[in-house]
Amino acid sequence: MDFVPYAVPFFIVLIVVELLADRWRGARNYRVADAINSLSTGVLSTTTGLLTKGVGLLTYAFALKHLALFEWSIQSAWTWVFAFVLYDVCYYWLHRMGHERNILWAAHSVHHQSEDYNLTTALRQTSTGFLLSWIFYLPLAVVGVPLVVFISVASLNLLYQFWVHTRHVPKLGWVEWFFVTPSNHRAHHAQNALYMDRNYGGVFIIWDRLFGTFQEEDDNDPVIFGVTTPLASWNPLWANLQFYAQLWSDARRTESWWDKLRIWFMRTGWRPADVKAKYPMPKPDLSQFRKFEVPLDARHQVYIALQFAAYVGFGSYLMNFGEAMPSAALVLGWGAMALGLFTLGVALENRPWALKAELARLVLNAPLVWLAPLVGLWPASNLAWLALASYSLLSVIGLYCCRNRLTRLVS
Repeated sequence: MDFVPYAVPFFIVLIVVELLADRWRGARNYRVADAINSLSTGVLSTTTGLLTKGVGLLTYAFALKHLALFEWSIQSAWTWVFAFVLYDVCYYWLHRMGHERNILWAAHSVHHQSEDYNLTTALRQTSTGFLLSWIFYLPLAVVGVPLVVFISVASLNLLYQFWVHTRHVPKLGWVEWFFVTPSNHRAHHAQNALYMDRNYGGVFIIWDRLFGTFQEEDDNDPVIFGVTTPLASWNPLWANLQFYAQLWSDARRTESWWDKLRIWFMRTGWRPADVKAKYPMPKPDLSQFRKFEVPLDARHQVYIALQFAAYVGFGSYLMNFGEAMPSAALVLGWGAMALGLFTLGVALENRPWALKAELARLVLNAPLVWLAPLVGLWPASNLAWLALASYSLLSVIGLYCCRNRLTRLVS
């Protein structure tokens, strides 16, 4: 059983609580654009998962049927305990390889791109991790962990990891020795040399202590969050493609056919010698580090936040009803979601063509409402057209207000 959909309301409540704690303590761990960007990658990942989760489940079920060495009873508590612990071991190695191999880092880097650290960072997830992550969980199938147990412990592991993405919880004494905590996970999200590639556990930090990858958070070396090759964008689609694009560019530029192939599987950061010499990448100077920021009027931020809330509602609809939808409906839903989040990212970056992109998005809602019932995305209804007309009218009014405000600021 997947527990994650049931936890979404608690995620929202805890994010609100953290925002209130920020205000009470006078901290600034949230920025509107960064939070929306993190949540956008999470919404996009969830929507993509409706189309791709079969990759992991089908391969696991196949391996369970043909390779399982033992049979475990789902009624036994020991089955659940064993599966929970073994899953975390497998997660440790997936997570570690996700930092140590180029092709896996291309997917996992999305989670580390935020230069803030708060509970929205926990929801910042990749849309391409499904391509290879299933390989690391096959040991559970080989030892015979039932599919329903595997799905359940996977979701429990993911749920645990939510709460550790906060700056409001200090070190927790003896707990730091056995469990992943906010403190040792803050170190994991750092780009400081001291913390680089450390603390990979999902629930238990003992694997890092056992395999030599543990690093305690040091007050003398304050954590600087983010990645050494900054995303410098608020666009969730580019967030998922950034490192793939870099690898593809280096593979295309190198003269060596062997390097074109092996670059994908080499250690993270490895580049062909000829490309490295001709196209050097400067090392980051953290003493000069500045967070990525795009000046944006408060009214624009409110408009974008409200539009994003509409896509959160759309994402919730897909999560609740997606399993019963035909593939064509899911593809259409994913396309609408990707286009919308892309357009909001363009607006957050205040691109010169942002207004045209936003108007195009609103215009495309009309054929979406017409096409959606035909493929089963939602039932045909006059109410849908009324809702679309109301939404579009309110959006145009909001755009007009933002545009007038911008004109006054410029003049």
